[in-house]
Parts: sequence; structure tokens; C-alpha cells
Amino acid sequence: MGELITIDTPDDPRLHDYTGLTDVELRRRREPAEGLFIAEGEKVIRRAGDAGYAMRSMLLSAKWVDTMRDVIDEAPAPVYVVEPELAERVTGYHVHRGALASMRRKPLHTAADLLRAARRVVVMESVNDHTNIGAIFRSAAALGIDAVLLSPDCADPLYRRSVKVSMGAVFSVPYARLDTWPAGLATVGEAGFTLLALTPDERAEPLDEVAPHRMDRVALMLGAEGDGLSRRALTAADRWVRIPMSHGVDSLNVGAAAAVAFYAVTAGRPTE
Repeated sequence: MGELITIDTPDDPRLHDYTGLTDVELRRRREPAEGLFIAEGEKVIRRAGDAGYAMRSMLLSAKWVDTMRDVIDEAPAPVYVVEPELAERVTGYHVHRGALASMRRKPLHTAADLLRAARRVVVMESVNDHTNIGAIFRSAAALGIDAVLLSPDCADPLYRRSVKVSMGAVFSVPYARLDTWPAGLATVGEAGFTLLALTPDERAEPLDEVAPHRMDRVALMLGAEGDGLSRRALTAADRWVRIPMSHGVDSLNVGAAAAVAFYAVTAGRPTE
């Protein structure tokens, strides 16, 4: 059972996990190194727990204690109760949802392990915007993508903003980082996947004509907002595919494009 502890000073060392949450560069380095991530809001905290992530601690404003009582009772971790103003001083922003939890990270999967059991995967190159990462994971979970592979320079799926945007869907889709890029794509091809590079290039084939949902194993490659996939990644692909556009629009935001492409890749496949 979690112990309720009232804290009234922002420099209390027990609040270390929650300090400077708006400092993106600091948190990107610190959280993986310390083996933690921050879950924000009741739904996300519950989903993290349901996905098997262990809680290090929880930070609540007093009015959220009753709402989170069942979580508090089940979590063998301290629960720090603070005034909203103090939470803002510690974290650097107004915690609208009134509840934060510091969770322990799990060991990362390897790409080889994920590819053995998967049939539909997404491979991201240099997607370093946390909002886009979260949106892509949410669509991946909703539309039946089996796994996500990340190039070494992609953003952290467990960064607070990514988790929040995904509404906890980052906990539902297993992911791994490819150690090298684009050489790591060879692992995907060797596992029997057809590598499809999503690009607005006019030389690419329309997705509906390629019919990826009929392929046995498909890896859909997505690039960063603006730049798209690099020349090296495009060269490594088996085929280039595109989403047909109308009204002179040349491309979609990568999060929106991912959702459309995921449906084309998984159409007709049962999802859980």
C-alpha cells in the first residue's frame, strides 16, 4: 500500500524525479539514464500500471487522492501530496490533470526478438518530435501494427509528451532501437519483411495499387516531419509507396500520414 506523504517545500529531495519536467534536453538525457519515465494523468498512470510498469512514486494534489485511491492502495510506492502551486514550482508547469507518477522503465526489446513474432511493423527514421512519436504510436496500437523499430536518433517514446499524446498507447506496442542506420534495416529484410518507404515522391507507387495488406510481412518506413526519409533509407527500401493527394496538397503531417498508411497495411487483419 502506498504511503501518503505531505510535502510543503519544492526542494525536498524526494521530489527529484519530478524536477524540471519542461527542460526537454535535460529530461531526454536523465530519464533513460535513471531508468524512469513520467506518466501524467489518471488514465495514463493506470495504463502504465496495467502494462506492467512498476511505480517509483506518485505526485498528487490533494483533490486527486480519492480518485486515485485504488491505485494508491495497490502501489508499493510513496505518494507525495502537494499543493498545486508547489507542483508547478517543482515541475515547471501547471499540472492540469493533478496526478503524476514516476515509473520504472523495462529493458528494451531487441529488433530481432520483435521481428520473429511480427507481421506488420513500422520503422521510423529521425522522428524526433515527441508529439509525432506519440501520435504514431497511438495509431499503431489502434490499427494493429505489431511492433515499432526506431533509428538511433528518434525521440524517446516514453518521454512525457509522447506518452501523453499517445494516451498510453506507447505501452501497447512493443518497440526496439536499431543499433545502426541504415545498416540495421538489413535485419528487417533478413526476417522476411518487404520494406515499403512512404514518400510523396511522384515516382512512388500509390498504396492502394501496392496492396500491402495482401503481403505476408510488411515494414513501413516513415521519415521525419519536413525532411522525410533520407536518400540512404529510400535506397534501402524494396519499394516506394505514397498516399494519393488531391487539391494540390503534396503531403500530410507524418502522424496523419502514418494513420492512413497503417490502415492500408493492416486492412482486413483482425486486431485485439
